[in-house]
Amino acid sequence: MKKSLLVVIMLFVSIGTFAQKLSPDQIVGIWQCEDFKIEIFKSGTTYSGKLLWAKDIFEADGKTPKKDSNNPSEKLRNRSRQGIVHITELAYKDGEYRDGKLYSVQDGNTYSLKGVLKNADNLETRGYKGIPMIGKTFIWKRVQN
Repeated sequence: MKKSLLVVIMLFVSIGTFAQKLSPDQIVGIWQCEDFKIEIFKSGTTYSGKLLWAKDIFEADGKTPKKDSNNPSEKLRNRSRQGIVHITELAYKDGEYRDGKLYSVQDGNTYSLKGVLKNADNLETRGYKGIPMIGKTFIWKRVQN
């Protein structure tokens, strides 16, 4: 009984140790969820993300990228949604990513963003206005090249 309890405790400790050993730069790469595909890259001391694909990124012809027509800046409304750097200032602190900004091409609003790497290939982010409790969570899988 004591041996099996010791084995279980050691297993949990080793899992926790693995999770803590992930480098902050592990977030760099291409990630996909059901509705979006993004590329996260290092930008100075923080991380940013570029929109590669979204389920509503193209016009009805399926080829022409939609414009950023909901952008609050009139000068930017004619740019393509595809390739927009829409995640900025995402900083790594105490094992999670915080203080990021997420620009939504769907509504033209900017939201706060935080996230955590569950492991090397699974990322969970939450975009929100005001408090994290009132927001939306996205579960991302790393895209293997």
